[in-house]
Amino acid sequence: MKILGIIPARGGSKGIPNKNRKLLNGIPLLQYTTTAAKESQLLDEVIFTSEDDILISLAKSQGISVPFKRPAHLATDAAGSLEVVKHAISFYKEKGIYFDAVCLLQVTTPFRTAETIDLAIRKFKKNNCDSLISVQKVPHQFNPHWVFEEKNGNLKIATGETRIIKRRQELPDAFIRDGAIYITKTRTLMEENSFFGNSTTYIETDASSYVNIDTMEDWKKAEMIIKQLSK
Repeated sequence: MKILGIIPARGGSKGIPNKNRKLLNGIPLLQYTTTAAKESQLLDEVIFTSEDDILISLAKSQGISVPFKRPAHLATDAAGSLEVVKHAISFYKEKGIYFDAVCLLQVTTPFRTAETIDLAIRKFKKNNCDSLISVQKVPHQFNPHWVFEEKNGNLKIATGETRIIKRRQELPDAFIRDGAIYITKTRTLMEENSFFGNSTTYIETDASSYVNIDTMEDWKKAEMIIKQLSK
């Protein structure tokens, strides 16, 4: 199975100006992801996609291939990751190059490692699912079986059940996607227009080193994580 690693990053950022090249512990944020991708043993090729010349130069200086400059219409706030990935697949298809799956690595989750990427790829191949995502376990107090929705002035259990599960020990595990790793078959991306398809497996990542950077509060959390990791 041939897998293409894609690292996307735009030049613009409203929450944190120039976020993707801002220095985190003296290293550009982008570099955390490029380093992990380069050290992966199971990605057949890794590319960077951006419309920003500075980010493109930065990625190239880190040894990452930039086979094209992303079109402006795919670099707006409204442009989604799915369209960006499909554009990359189409670029290679026009050259007669095909990949069985894509591994999307977002810059905003900087602390995923090459070992985690390879663990995800091995499980994806073994399970033969349409997709795999990295996840974090939901704390029991926020488990969907204990979450309520408002309907007509009354509260209903979010899962649709009529009776609440009383004991924490009886709650099934629940997870949220953490954004660190998405692996999807090319057919699912192109034909079903989806990152998930009909079957999705997962790997659970380390909560102690997890952050998804969107705000300055997230950035400060990332700095705290680095301090803890350095100890």
